[in-house]
Amino acid sequence: MKKTLLILTLIFLTACAPSTPAAEVPSPSPSATASAIPLTSTPTKIPTATFPAPPVAPTPVLYTTRVSPVDQMLEVFVPAGKFHMGGFDVHAENDEIPTREVTLKEYWIDQYEVTNAMYSLCVQAGVCQAPQTSYSNRRPEYFGHPEFQDYPVITVTWSDAQIYCAWVGRRLPTEAEWERAARGDDDLRTFPWGEEPPSELYANFNNLIRDTSRVGSYPLGVSPFGAYDMAGNVAEWVQDFYKLEYYLSAPLADPTGPDQAPRLIQRVIRGGSYQDVWVNIRVANRGYEMGPNPDAAFDSPDLFGRSSIKIGFRCASDP
Repeated sequence: MKKTLLILTLIFLTACAPSTPAAEVPSPSPSATASAIPLTSTPTKIPTATFPAPPVAPTPVLYTTRVSPVDQMLEVFVPAGKFHMGGFDVHAENDEIPTREVTLKEYWIDQYEVTNAMYSLCVQAGVCQAPQTSYSNRRPEYFGHPEFQDYPVITVTWSDAQIYCAWVGRRLPTEAEWERAARGDDDLRTFPWGEEPPSELYANFNNLIRDTSRVGSYPLGVSPFGAYDMAGNVAEWVQDFYKLEYYLSAPLADPTGPDQAPRLIQRVIRGGSYQDVWVNIRVANRGYEMGPNPDAAFDSPDLFGRSSIKIGFRCASDP
């Protein structure tokens, strides 16, 4: 009987108690209906060691420039002075040592690599021969194509580059002039922009895009004297013959490379290319390719030297 009364009492209390609705998902607030990652949100902080934050754009510098009248190339001025030449970093190779302080006279150097449009002027004038190929690494049409007029000319030999520079009233830079324009005078920097590790922010290298890029596309990679693309994009012919041990006996004032000797026909190339890994785009790195060989057979391509889809050039000139 007591048990029956207890059950009836519980039923009565349950029936009289206010009902509790089932749990519901709260309605979204107006702000929650916006984009999942609002444009104004603060991004999650990621460790710098894993994903470096983009560098702050350098303070604009006014470089001393002039315009070459024949091809309209902008040249930047490099005053007379001293700089540290050679490999000062842990990745220095045998041909980059010993390091030394070199004195150079003042000179001008092209702010950009010579472009397809500029080189075509020399071809149209009947002075330069056309590049060895009209295609680039990934583009079936390159030289002569309107889309790539402001891209660096490629597949030109050392002789082609020398002829072009003479036609516009300039010359190929010496190896020392090239390195000083890339490095500057104030420090022992490893890259034209300093010590920041190379990335797609600074240069076209390591097959990031697997072909050339428009000249001047990497303003963060500009050198202290205002020259662009001195690391990556295309490697660049310079005036000097290549000799591995040249730095052991090179003059300390206005060096122009070793004198020609039997079988010394390789010419220096500098800067590395879009295909090169980061260690080969250091300002001290020295490369080489076959220059013209006067002893080669008349019908041999070695008579005029070799070319490559990753080699171009820039010119220099005296005051």
